[in-house]
Amino acid sequence: METKIELEPLQHYKLIEQAIQYIEANVQGQPELEEIASAVGLSEYHFQRVFTRWAGISPKRFMQFLTKEHAKTLLNESENLLGTTHRVGLSSLGRLHDLFVSTEAVTPGEYKSQGAGLTIRYGIHPSPFGKCLIATTERGICHLGFVEKSEGKAIDYIVKEWNQADMIEDYKATAPLVTRIFSDGKLDTQLNLHLRGTNFQIKVWEALLNIPSGAIASYEQIAMKIGNPRAVRAVGSAIGENPIAYLIPCHRVIRKSGEFGNYMYGSARKKAMLAKEFSLGHTSA
Repeated sequence: METKIELEPLQHYKLIEQAIQYIEANVQGQPELEEIASAVGLSEYHFQRVFTRWAGISPKRFMQFLTKEHAKTLLNESENLLGTTHRVGLSSLGRLHDLFVSTEAVTPGEYKSQGAGLTIRYGIHPSPFGKCLIATTERGICHLGFVEKSEGKAIDYIVKEWNQADMIEDYKATAPLVTRIFSDGKLDTQLNLHLRGTNFQIKVWEALLNIPSGAIASYEQIAMKIGNPRAVRAVGSAIGENPIAYLIPCHRVIRKSGEFGNYMYGSARKKAMLAKEFSLGHTSA
């Protein structure tokens, strides 16, 4: 049963999401803080307090991280950064990321069998970005997504991908994983990911792991990084099929124009994730 303390991040995130959606809808008018607060049903003082508690920085500073100008600056910087992470390889990612992450892909036979012989344990939990659904096999996390409306539909997505596996709801098994993933501090313990996808998809997903927190990349840069610069559309499709959101950071890929673009769990959630990552190291602003 969820406690009041656990529910608080969900309530706070919902207000952040509503605020970002309001700004998106009124971007030309550049709404002031008082107007944004009113739109989400709070006083300016209360909104600022809730927002700062969730984000660690003021709403004004947070929104500055979401401008196209800031995004373009980061895109220009990302070429050297991606080149560095590409050269050092995944084994050194702990120096660049909040988490150590290792990946293991299913074999061709396992891919065809759709999870036959596997047991998948799953649970739905509160997170800083709304309710999340996480699932894991004995070999690692196989799914992480955010629950928009229907919990049943979210679970059906896993069943579709692994429809021959035994599915067990196991909150106690998955809760510690969620705590580790969304911890504010950096962790030095490894998280294993169990990936089911085509060779091309896995190549793209592993390339995404080279984008550290606080950085972004364009679809074109990812296509270049996997050695297939003409496959921009295919890269976009593979990113859209990413089964392990947040850990495989598809939210860090934006359009080369500096526009943040779409996200399978909503553009507001993508912006919230990015701005919170951008803000790390700028908490004094």
